[in-house]
Amino acid sequence: MIRSSHILPALLVAAGMAVVPVLAPSPVQAAEEASADTIAENYATLLERDYVYPETGKRYAAAIRAGIAAGRYKTLTGPALGEAIDADVNAVAPDGHLRLRAPETAAVPAAPAPGSAAPVRRPPKVPVEQAGWIAPGIAFIRFNVFPMDAAVTAEAAKFMADHADAKAIIFDIRTHNGGGLDQMDVIFPWLFAEPTRLVTMATRASVDARGGSPIDGLASMRVVKGDAGMVAREHWATPNADKRLRDAKVYVLTSGASASAAEHFSLAMKHTGRGTLVGAPTAGANHFGSGEDLGGGYAAFIPVGRTYDPTTGKDWEGEGVLPDIAVPPADALVRVLTDLGVAPAEAKTLSDAHMPSWPMERRKPRGAK
Repeated sequence: MIRSSHILPALLVAAGMAVVPVLAPSPVQAAEEASADTIAENYATLLERDYVYPETGKRYAAAIRAGIAAGRYKTLTGPALGEAIDADVNAVAPDGHLRLRAPETAAVPAAPAPGSAAPVRRPPKVPVEQAGWIAPGIAFIRFNVFPMDAAVTAEAAKFMADHADAKAIIFDIRTHNGGGLDQMDVIFPWLFAEPTRLVTMATRASVDARGGSPIDGLASMRVVKGDAGMVAREHWATPNADKRLRDAKVYVLTSGASASAAEHFSLAMKHTGRGTLVGAPTAGANHFGSGEDLGGGYAAFIPVGRTYDPTTGKDWEGEGVLPDIAVPPADALVRVLTDLGVAPAEAKTLSDAHMPSWPMERRKPRGAK
């Protein structure tokens, strides 16, 4: 079983998408299956048992149980219930991945008024966009997500092989909201000349002991000694046999929307000095984990571990990964192209043609002020 796929819900919470596949009943049926207080208690129990920081998990649980005792949730349904619980949780300590998801059917928007335009829903993000040569010798690829999808992993591997003669590669993750490690693990072997430690990922020991770690068993992970109460694994890049990209320049375009696994990728490039980050600080959504069913069609992401710089021990929760070159995200590609010798006017034209269509702003945790 490829465990990296279990990290995917981390991205989905950060992106405001579905945490786990939920076959949602109607709101009435959901209410019959689980009351609001039961859903809240289920969430409190999971946070207390599994949250990456035990003491914070206990505080989260206490805040939710205080809300139950005060009757704050009893009459709420759908998104209103999620928002109320999220507000109580984030008042204790904001976490970029904590978000309670209501059944999809409970969040159906009201029908438009007669004569008004129907709401326009964007199609889902495609994982990879505009992969190819952006200028002579310069390869470009945008990742919007690192999904649990073998076809996307194969696409990433093919991009690296097809552009192995590049003098520079630009990874655009300005609208990348997270995911797993599969695509990273076919990119990194091209970029390093020797085995290289990228980042450290530590899982709460009690979760790891019962087989709940989403990174256990990955070939690119090595178990090391870590903090008490945690099981630490280092993510390593192992070079492949092709040396053509070893000296290529690597640039990573970042924004406040670059979250979770996108931040893992950013820190790996920054910590090793292998890539230059250009843009804005990333989203600050550090903790990894998995989605859990709370009953009644509700679900939540439970953070069980953190990813950090193995040299400093510092993670990016809240602050984000800081760029090496700070510029507005919309200007990041222009800056990189001009640094690579592209004429300013041409760089602007190319940047406009490769501008992401999705927002590049940081999303506040729901319920945070």
